[in-house]
Amino acid sequence: MISSTMRKVSVPLFFAAVTLGGCTHYVKQADFDSAIAELRANDQKQQQQLDSLTQEMQQRFAKYDAQIAEMGGRVRVDTAAHFAFNDATLRDQDKPLLDDFAKVISSHYPGATVTVEGFADPAGSRHYNQRLGARRAAAVRDYLVNTGGLSADRLRAVSYGEDINRQVDKGQSRESGMPNRRVTLVVDFAGDASGAGTTTPASAG
Repeated sequence: MISSTMRKVSVPLFFAAVTLGGCTHYVKQADFDSAIAELRANDQKQQQQLDSLTQEMQQRFAKYDAQIAEMGGRVRVDTAAHFAFNDATLRDQDKPLLDDFAKVISSHYPGATVTVEGFADPAGSRHYNQRLGARRAAAVRDYLVNTGGLSADRLRAVSYGEDINRQVDKGQSRESGMPNRRVTLVVDFAGDASGAGTTTPASAG
């Protein structure tokens, strides 16, 4: 079955073929079949890359407290770092995982896009936690660029703040809320990522 990524690419290619064949008002079957075959080959190659990356990260990160999952054309490393209450300082104990992550990406997948997702526990206002999550994501992104050597052009930092759907331990904060105060890394070969915006501070989260 053709993946969502492949379908996104196939639509513009199809209309390009129609444009090129405009003088005859139809697309030659051979050209159409060739375009579809190329899309399928590219999709298969991308899937193989994702499978290989997932397997390598599962092996390399087995010693860390991180969950590796492949879904929707992405490889998610959950979680890469945790933070103290109302703080966005990267802890020393989280740096080895980030170092290994940077080595894998830079050595084998330099063309991949990485989204750094920041989160907060639900203490404090939603607006403040949105900004706190952004600061945490930025801290990890900057570390991967400045220390890990990854390209800033291929790293995006987004914040989900205290989003209830993304909390590990729903409703937990302060001493018991560290699982919610985290950063997750998402490797996305399709280059699609979205995140929440940031606003103004009010209190801790």
